[in-house]
Amino acid sequence: MSALSERPENAAVGLPLQHESATLHVTGAALYTDDLVGRTRDVLHAWPVQAPYARARVRELRTEPAYDVPGVVRVLTAADVPGVNDAGIKHDEPLFPTEVMFHGHALCWVLAETLEAARLGAAAVQVDYEQLPSLVSVRDAIGAGSFQGTPRRLERGDVDAGFAAAAHVFEGELEFAGQEHFYLETHGSLALVDEAGQVFVQSSTQHPSETQEIVAHVLGVPSHEVTVQCLRMGGAFGGKEMQPHGFAAIAALGARLTGRPVRLRLNRTQDMTMSGKRHGFHSRWRVGFDDGGCLVALEATLTADGGWSLDLSEPVLARALCHVDNAYWIPNISVQGRIAKTNKTSQTAFRGFGGPQGMLVIEDILGRCAPLLGLDAGELRRRNFYRPGQTTPYGQPVRHAERLDACWDGVLTSGDVRRRQQEIARFNAGSPHRKRGLAMTPVKFGISFNLTAFNQAGALVHVYKDGSVLINHGGTEMGQGLHTKMLQVAATTLGIPLSRVRLAPTRTDKVPNTSATAASSGADLNGAAIKNACEQIKARLAEVEGGDRLTWEQLVNTAYHQRIQLWAAGFYKTEGLHWDAAAMRGQPFKYFAYGVAAAEVEVDGFSGAYAVRRVDIVHDVGDSLSPLVDIGQIEGGFVQGAGWLTLEDLRWDESDGPHRGRLATQAASTYKLPSLSEMPAEFNVTLLEKAHEDGVVYGSKAVGEPPLMLAFSVREALRQAAAAFGPAGTSVDLASPATPEAVYWALDAARKADPDPTVDGVARRQPEEVSS
Repeated sequence: MSALSERPENAAVGLPLQHESATLHVTGAALYTDDLVGRTRDVLHAWPVQAPYARARVRELRTEPAYDVPGVVRVLTAADVPGVNDAGIKHDEPLFPTEVMFHGHALCWVLAETLEAARLGAAAVQVDYEQLPSLVSVRDAIGAGSFQGTPRRLERGDVDAGFAAAAHVFEGELEFAGQEHFYLETHGSLALVDEAGQVFVQSSTQHPSETQEIVAHVLGVPSHEVTVQCLRMGGAFGGKEMQPHGFAAIAALGARLTGRPVRLRLNRTQDMTMSGKRHGFHSRWRVGFDDGGCLVALEATLTADGGWSLDLSEPVLARALCHVDNAYWIPNISVQGRIAKTNKTSQTAFRGFGGPQGMLVIEDILGRCAPLLGLDAGELRRRNFYRPGQTTPYGQPVRHAERLDACWDGVLTSGDVRRRQQEIARFNAGSPHRKRGLAMTPVKFGISFNLTAFNQAGALVHVYKDGSVLINHGGTEMGQGLHTKMLQVAATTLGIPLSRVRLAPTRTDKVPNTSATAASSGADLNGAAIKNACEQIKARLAEVEGGDRLTWEQLVNTAYHQRIQLWAAGFYKTEGLHWDAAAMRGQPFKYFAYGVAAAEVEVDGFSGAYAVRRVDIVHDVGDSLSPLVDIGQIEGGFVQGAGWLTLEDLRWDESDGPHRGRLATQAASTYKLPSLSEMPAEFNVTLLEKAHEDGVVYGSKAVGEPPLMLAFSVREALRQAAAAFGPAGTSVDLASPATPEAVYWALDAARKADPDPTVDGVARRQPEEVSS
């Protein structure tokens, strides 16, 4: 057991504590970025001028009429930028564009004494446009050959030989939608400038260091002239990893030019029409199985809908390719990945970061092919699980592969799955108009940033003379409980009560050069950095004369008088990672997180409406740092995944009419989110026991992203319920998201299905079977 993962007796880690700000959240006392406006004097408010076209050239921008609106102070345009007119790290996102690239693109920003004056000022700005041809759907982009970024290919073995030896070959196509983050708090920034011209930005950002970097290069100043603080976020889910930078830069630019604080907060419609979403994907695939139902070959093309600029599309695509195997051994594989350029918002990080999109492809394949192979879908999945000693297509050993079986068996037992499957069969046989389905799906998810350099973190720990402790770290709190875990790590390492430790807001002038709080790595990286800083302090305290007879408070006070340093800067970098992005080979992940879920649904045959009756989950979080937080993350991640797969239907206007490219689902009234009515009547979550992870802080594992993919079980249960309306062996093609409408068309097709499963409309057998 490594020193990093070794856990002492009576540790604060492992206690089931509530979120450190839970009381503040539920009482309304918790402060978010926009709450600070009321505590700030002379604030100006920003409002965007948004373009009404999917693509157009700006012929003329007349800002003078805005100044006729009472209260308007300044209109920000490209001419005001002293540095670089760009909001992205790829330099392909003009902050003030001359060409409109998506419907709702912001051209300039109006600053005014009130939000209403800013809105009226923006409405007064006059713009002449030259409309240009646009590509709205990913299919349009594929047809036009509109791609961006670097294509990638993941290969292992000999695919042609694999297909030649396969007893059964199927092929198909799948297109699935993106997802709106719909965090409770929309994008917001508040920028101030002091008497020396130093810029201080309060931002709702997952990546304060990069926000600082973008603000600095827009202003044309070094980074040390910009400080970014993130107090907390009201949700983020990846949507505040890259997207906040431009909004912070607008606020900072306005503050620099006017000398007054500037507040920029998007309303919900602006947030949905201006900020990126989860990437939708299109995939074509061909798959081969042997006579035993084992995968022998997979060939696929995955096309990500990147929107108008690159943002994080390249690493999202890479992670999708690295997770197309999910939990399954595929000896021969060739998967091509590419990024479509469309006239939509620039799609960005979302919980799972491409992993869910890659995994959905293989889960859809197995769900569609199982009936054609004459196998139960759960049995087909389990037959293809990774076994100890096997490696991923990119060459990383699948360590602890046996935990897949442990999670699977745990769900079978705790969920009483076999008995319930028999009950469902009896129910379906006697119910012509309502059918039930129960499906089990696994998760194997790699933990670490794709880019090795991002796998580092810092921390600053202060011990004061009275024995109280203040910790700073580079991670941001978006409601996921990171700060709670970090308090537990510090208290455990120092061996003191939790009540003696306090945590300060995340700031770039305390811990510099941090990575985003993303990739489920927040606790792994920042926890190890805090532990490192605390251990430095402990080592110094061990040298205090007579220290072994003193209380903590006495020890600290004595150390101060002996002139022993009572603060430390901690650092951590994840060891053992290496990755060749061009070859798609290496060991990009520190470890894999595992889990299994079983979901039971009931579907109405007249409308396609459905209910999730029960969900059982066994999930691997290692030795949990904070079990109550982890269980909450598993439940929340699962529900968010179920929303993506079954409810949340992003729709853009693809017509040639005047609103082409407009996001039609731009509010909660038109974009369906999971609510209490979609929650399963019975929801059981169990943490896998005896799951210590060596080499990670106190033996824990990441929990942020992996549970989202457990929701595949809901989609596959809906597929089984729809298939139950048809003859035995029916293979169901189910759209994603599997809305009630989509489920209805699937079950209607099942009713009309040919009882001979050797022919299928999308996935089909090879005309001549080849013996293996």
